[in-house]
This record gives sequence, structure tokens and C-alpha cells, in this order.
Amino acid sequence: MPWSNQGGGGGGPWKPNPQGPWGQGPSGGGPGSPDLEELLRRGQEKLRQMSPGGFGFKWLPVIAIVAVALWALSGFYTVQPNETALNMKFGQYIGKTASGLNYNWPYPIGSVIKLRVTDRNTTSIGFIFSADPRTGSQTHVDRPEESLMLTGDDNIADVKFVVIWQINPLKPEDFAFNVRHQELTIKAVAESAMREIVGRTQIQKILTAERKVIEPAVQDLMQKTLEDYHAGVTIIQVQLQSVDPPEQVIAAYRDVTAAQQDQDRLSNEADAYANRVVPEARGQAAQILQQAQAYREQTVAEAKGQASRFQQVYEEYRKAPDVTRERLYLETMERVFGAMNKVIVDQPGGTGVVPYLPLGALDAPGRPQSAPAQSSQQGGAR
Repeated sequence: MPWSNQGGGGGGPWKPNPQGPWGQGPSGGGPGSPDLEELLRRGQEKLRQMSPGGFGFKWLPVIAIVAVALWALSGFYTVQPNETALNMKFGQYIGKTASGLNYNWPYPIGSVIKLRVTDRNTTSIGFIFSADPRTGSQTHVDRPEESLMLTGDDNIADVKFVVIWQINPLKPEDFAFNVRHQELTIKAVAESAMREIVGRTQIQKILTAERKVIEPAVQDLMQKTLEDYHAGVTIIQVQLQSVDPPEQVIAAYRDVTAAQQDQDRLSNEADAYANRVVPEARGQAAQILQQAQAYREQTVAEAKGQASRFQQVYEEYRKAPDVTRERLYLETMERVFGAMNKVIVDQPGGTGVVPYLPLGALDAPGRPQSAPAQSSQQGGAR
């Protein structure tokens, strides 16, 4: 036994022995105590005997170097294009690396946290998708404790919406270290922001016209809140899935919504009719004004022309009154008798008139012939 006494002092392995385990006294010395080098030599011989093939201690440094090399090489890691890696040393953040092959201190000195900074994540509020274990299809499960919200006019609205977000690639360390439960925090901030915006809006506007205004307002409020938290999150979009009144009064609200839509439709139709009729009326009014202006200008121009003509005739009349009177007479007769079927023989005294003259042959083709007696009488009367 290793605790047996070789000095003959007695004492078995279970009996008190004043000597040490190597056969020496309590003071560590004595005339019969073994040497420490001898003990190491014996240990090496036993280890050599236990090693197969007589494996010696000369290979231990090689094994140690290989083990250290393998440990050092384990610090290489690969970052995907959609990821950003955060390097840690003794649990402290020391920097981030982009995509590609990178190196950090191996475990347990260093560690790496990889974050997918370009992936878009979706958080739903007011409902969840639950997988059916029998069919494997996803079913829509409502969560009224999240979707029921109080409006500005003390009504209740059932608001279900989706938030699309991603990790800020410029500050991924904020996402990793400043917020413990990131998705739960984003969901809580989204629900709080939606409740605040809905609480300032009347339910009728939420159900009709204000739906497109609520989405950017909630997005801006969420982004501001998360930036105050230094959460390292970018809100890409807020999408309203449904905005309904409570189930007990949903039928009445749908009637109100339908009436509002009918009002908007009739208003649009009236605007379209006005947009069509008013330009036509304005065009007709402009046309009438232009016609009146043209008629005025035409009348004034004709009057000025007649006055100028009369003045010119008067000036010529002053120069030669007889010739002017004769010309005026002939022009007047031409206008009066030009379209009439008459033959006038102008001869002083009416002498030299043939009793029978076929004047009808002298007319243009197609004109009715006049009686010779009438022509002669009319000529004699002249």
C-alpha cells in the first residue's frame, strides 16, 4: 500500500502514521526518505510502460504545439453576404466585420455573434399564424388583447397590422447588446405606437379616409422610439391588415362605411359632371363673345366702308354731277332689273319700233319667252 511504512514504525493503511505518504517524516526529511528525482524517474518509467510502443515524453511538445495550432486556427470564421459579425474578447465587444473570411480569438478567449442585417423580418400584432398539425396548413388566430384599441371618440376598434423591419447595418452592435429581447421589444413598441395614433383619431376616419395616414404616422413614431432605445432597428413599413369595429356592431359600421363610400362616389360623379359641363359652358360663352366681337367689327367695318364709298362718290359727283347721276341711274337699273325677265327698248319718242319682233329668241336658253305686244307697249311707254 502507498501509505505503508518502510521504516518499521508500524501502522497499516487505515492506522495513523506520523510519516508522510512517501515514507518520510512530517518534517519532510529523514535519513531514510527517498529522493524527489528518484520519484520523478519512477513516474516516467511507469508512464513509459503505460504508453504503447514506448511513447516517450519527447513527443509531448509536438503534441502541445499541434494542439495550440489547431486551437489558433479555430478562430477563422466566414461571414455570409447578408450578415455582419460582432467580435467579442473575454465577453467585451471589440469590433465588427463584413462578409468574407475573418479571424477572431478562439474560444474561450473570443467569440463571434453573427447578425443577418439585410434580411427583412415581419412582426404581426393582433393575430398570429398557427400551423395545423393534421394538415400542415397555417391558420389565422386572432389575439384581441393586442388588436382592440380605444379611439379618440371613445369607441373601440379592432386593428390588426404587420411591421416589417430589419437590423440597422450601421449599428448592429446596438441590436445585439442594448436590447435583451429584440422581437418582443419591437412588438411592444409597435402596439404602443398604434394605440397612441388610434387614440388621437376618430373611429369613422380610421375606418374610411385616415387609414393611409395612420401607417406612416405609426412608422415614424416607432422609429423615433427605437432610436431613443438605441435598439439598432430600422422600420421599413407598417401595413394595416384590417381595421374593423367590434364584432357586435360590425354590421352597423359596415352600413355606415357603405353610405360613406356612396357619398364619396356621388361626390366624385358630381365633380366629374361639373368638370365636363363648366368647360363646355365657358367654351360656348367664349364662342358667343367672339362671334359678337366679330359681328361688331364686321358691322363697323362695313359702315366705315359704305361711308367711305359714299364720300368717294360724293367727291366724284362734285367733279362731274351729270356723269355721276347717269352712272348712279344705270347702276340702280342694273340692280333692279338685272334678275327680271324683261326686254327694254330705249329709243326717244318710241319711233322705229317694229310691230313684231321675236325678242324671245334673244333670251338665254331656258327662259320663258315674253309676248311681243307687251314688249312693244312697254318700250313705247318708256
